[in-house]
Amino acid sequence: MSGEISPAGKRADRGSSPELRASHTDRDRVVDVLRIAAGDGRLTADELDERVEAALSARTLGELIALTADLPPVSAVSGTTVAEVKDVVRIEQIHSGAVERVGRWVLPRRMELAVTWCDVTLDFTEAVITQDTLRIDVAMAGKTLTLITGPGVEVVLDGLSLVHCKLRHRRMRTPPNTPVALQVELVGQKTHGRLVVRPPRRTLWQWLLRRPKSRSAGD
Repeated sequence: MSGEISPAGKRADRGSSPELRASHTDRDRVVDVLRIAAGDGRLTADELDERVEAALSARTLGELIALTADLPPVSAVSGTTVAEVKDVVRIEQIHSGAVERVGRWVLPRRMELAVTWCDVTLDFTEAVITQDTLRIDVAMAGKTLTLITGPGVEVVLDGLSLVHCKLRHRRMRTPPNTPVALQVELVGQKTHGRLVVRPPRRTLWQWLLRRPKSRSAGD
C-alpha cells in the first residue's frame, strides 16, 4: 500500500536486505514505533524497556524488524506516523486565545512556550508518548499554565523559576511501584499568573463511587 510505513519506520522497500547494517536513524525510527505502541497499550513498560535496549544495540535491519514484527504498521497505529514526531514544537502567542494540546496528540521531543497573557493547557492523559523525557522551555508571562498528568506521568519543576506566580501542584494517587512512563521537565521562567499541575478531574460516576455510604437509621 502506498504511503504505508513499515514497523521499522521506513516505507516498504522490497530491495531492503535484513543483513544490511542498521544506521542510527534506523534505530531511532524503531524506538519511536515502540514508544507509540507502548502509548497505545500494545506493549508493557517492561517490554518497552527490553525492546528499546535491543533496538539501540541492534547491528542489522533484520534485528530491528524482529522487534516490531508483532506490531501493526505505524500508519495503522491510531492514525499516527513517525513523521509526526517532531524534534521541537514552538508555541509563540501574545494576547490571543487559549492554547490547548488535548486528546490524542503526539508528543514532540522538546517544546518551547513563548507566550504572553494566554492560557496554556497541556493534557498528557491521552497523549502519545514518544520518549521517556519531555523538556519544555518556558518563557511565559501572565495567565495560567496547566499541565494535566496521568498514571506514570511526573512533572519536574526544579529548572523553572516562578516570579510573582502562584503554584498549585497536585500529584496523582497511583499504586506503589507504578513505572514512570514520562517525565516532563520544565525549565525557564513563568512570571505572574498561575502554574497548575494536576491529575484529570473525576467524572460524575467516579465521584459517586468515592462517596461514603450513608448509615442506616438503626446504626
